[in-house]
Amino acid sequence: MPASRESSATTTSSSSSVSLGKAGGKDKDAREGWGGKLDFILTCIGYAVGLGNIWRFPYLCYKNGGGAFLIPYTLFLVLCGLPLFFLEVTYGQFSSLSPLAIWKVVPLFKGVGIGMICVSAIVCVYYNVIVAWTVYYLVMSFRAVLPWAHCDNAWNTIHCVDQSSRTNGTNFAGQGNLTGGSPWTGESEGGPGSGLNGTWELMVVTTQSNKSTPASEEFWLYHVLDQSDGINSLGTIRWQLLLCLAFSWLCVFFCLFKGVKILGKVMHFAAPFPYLVLIALLVRGCTLPGAADGIKFYIIPRWEKLMEFSVWGEAALQIFYSVGMAWGGIITMASYNKFSNNVYRDSMLVPLINCGTSFFAGFVIFSVLGFMAHEAHTSVDKIVTQGPGLTFVAYPQAIATMPISPLWSVLFFLMLFTIGLDSQIRLFYKYLFVQFVLHRSGVVMVAIRCCDGSIKPYALCPQGGIYVLQIMDWYCASFSLMLISLTECLALSWAYGVDNLYRDIALMTGKEPHFWWRYMWKYITPAVILFIWAFSVVTLGPVTYGSYVYPEWAIAFGWFLGVISVVPIPVVAVYKIMKTDGPFLHRVRYLLKSDYTWGPSQPEDRKRYIAAMESAELEEVTAIEKTSLSNMDDCDEISIAFLHKR
Repeated sequence: MPASRESSATTTSSSSSVSLGKAGGKDKDAREGWGGKLDFILTCIGYAVGLGNIWRFPYLCYKNGGGAFLIPYTLFLVLCGLPLFFLEVTYGQFSSLSPLAIWKVVPLFKGVGIGMICVSAIVCVYYNVIVAWTVYYLVMSFRAVLPWAHCDNAWNTIHCVDQSSRTNGTNFAGQGNLTGGSPWTGESEGGPGSGLNGTWELMVVTTQSNKSTPASEEFWLYHVLDQSDGINSLGTIRWQLLLCLAFSWLCVFFCLFKGVKILGKVMHFAAPFPYLVLIALLVRGCTLPGAADGIKFYIIPRWEKLMEFSVWGEAALQIFYSVGMAWGGIITMASYNKFSNNVYRDSMLVPLINCGTSFFAGFVIFSVLGFMAHEAHTSVDKIVTQGPGLTFVAYPQAIATMPISPLWSVLFFLMLFTIGLDSQIRLFYKYLFVQFVLHRSGVVMVAIRCCDGSIKPYALCPQGGIYVLQIMDWYCASFSLMLISLTECLALSWAYGVDNLYRDIALMTGKEPHFWWRYMWKYITPAVILFIWAFSVVTLGPVTYGSYVYPEWAIAFGWFLGVISVVPIPVVAVYKIMKTDGPFLHRVRYLLKSDYTWGPSQPEDRKRYIAAMESAELEEVTAIEKTSLSNMDDCDEISIAFLHKR
């Protein structure tokens, strides 16, 4: 430690060390904890289970070997998903700090926390637009006849095909290009994103004489989006979507304006409700003709697929994004736990429920896709789709053919709205929390931030807003999350040390975790993250939107959004090194050690933490430190021990 920095740190600590526990306790009291034992688990489930579980995983399972895909998927859950989730819950609960303040643990890497803020702030902007789409579909479902079930609407073209057209002999078996210059045909390469995840393919129907589009697709393209020709012509604002977006932010406000306890109570409904709807949809889907063919198509293993590198890469990507690491939301939710909460149990339970939900949702989706194939007299592989194509075109089209179709439509889109709102609340709540204002400014600050959030997506509501949204999703939540996770894992396992992590866990739960986590955090999980990062870099090409080619300035803007969350890591590290006194290597060593204020927030827990310091650390105190400490009149034994640790 540099002499000048050492002297100032020691002098400052003489008065602050004694009151540190009280200060921590005061902050903890100011921030309310979870109201019940299930609040944290339900909130984390709502955070991790998102739209990708519904519209991404079932398609990946079909595409990459059916039931065989579960082998690499489960493997990467064990090697990457569980260790990272366990790590974030551990040091979030231990410190009761935000994703930014928590980097007192290793000050050199405070840029990781800033990067998490940047990612969540950007994703918050466009994720609620997707939620607004579900709101619009939900509102339009309250009709005796669903508007996407027929071609008698003002937005329909002469190429529209509906249920009556199919009954009269239209062939739905082929695939062709959309009319009107739509970019929704075919499969894009790369683009692993947080919500839309790259592939924007749709089922397209073909008549005997010309190319046609189903009524549900025209409703989506020509009414909901009223899509323009490209990003250079954004067009006019879709006021319907703007109102739905305002409603979505209003829901976020009412879930957060009273703090974490209200959020926990909301999750008692919001977390289990999607499962009830999924069960109802599965029961209904299994009663439809052709459902068994769809389910068989979904789960029958195709073992030869395991020999393809892309299958393993996509399994790793899906685990990485579905569990929710590196966003900061897990840290934020865990920071409200009681210090003695069973961190190990919760860290194992939530990712397993999340992945189980993805697999279960596949049965719901493919039972209906099997029905669609049966009705169209074709095979399931001709209509399998993912992303918005599944959620806003294929599935609504299938619902339109069911008896009492408005009821099933309401349930389906209410489920999507709940799932999307759950994830948005957690992202936005973390964004508030890291600014240290939620528990201080209350309702006013939440209202200001919600209004700010509803204004920022203004560019996503025009007719060409979908092009901007695709750029943000393509670049903002891909490789940057992996680099943040990698830095986080290495900083905690090597700089802070797995021995300290084990000690902290034992302090919270009463026993150390299994020895294998030591090797996971230090070696295996970082290696897996590097593999996922390399795979994403290889597969991530320039942003695409079907057949639409983005201009170079739009691609450059996307890369800017992508790197903006990674840049703070090296920039903040360099800044801190420059601001610290002493030789270069001494500065780095100093910044790789925990700040003297690091530790539990409650005084009684802090005393136990200091008492658990290894005796070897006390022997490393230099003669200068001993002399400085002997001159402190108000530094008690606990403070001295803590400064020795520092």
